[in-house]
Amino acid sequence: MDTIFIRDLRVDTVIGIFDWERRIRQTISLDLEMATDIRKAAASDRIEDTLNYKAVAKRLIAFVEASEFQLVETLAERCAEIVREEFGVPWLRLTVNKTGAVRGARDVGVIIERGSREGG
Repeated sequence: MDTIFIRDLRVDTVIGIFDWERRIRQTISLDLEMATDIRKAAASDRIEDTLNYKAVAKRLIAFVEASEFQLVETLAERCAEIVREEFGVPWLRLTVNKTGAVRGARDVGVIIERGSREGG
């Protein structure tokens, strides 16, 4: 399996457990690594034969902007489900970064892996 990736996809959303967090939008950052076989696309040079990372990004931006989860864990799971189910991705690694969530730390978040790189 090959990997198509998206790094530092920034989206403003309502996220957090505290009252003040429910009243504002915060910027989260997504990193995705998605397993796919690029050989057909490489041979044809056609976007229809590959995982369209722009379509994935647009779908996740729309979803995250409209979401209002309390936990980054929930947001990560829902994003992973969308990518795997709607785009047929057999495996992904997703990082959800809530920059500045902890004083003294630049980055805080979760990294999840779902599926199998072998295609199942």
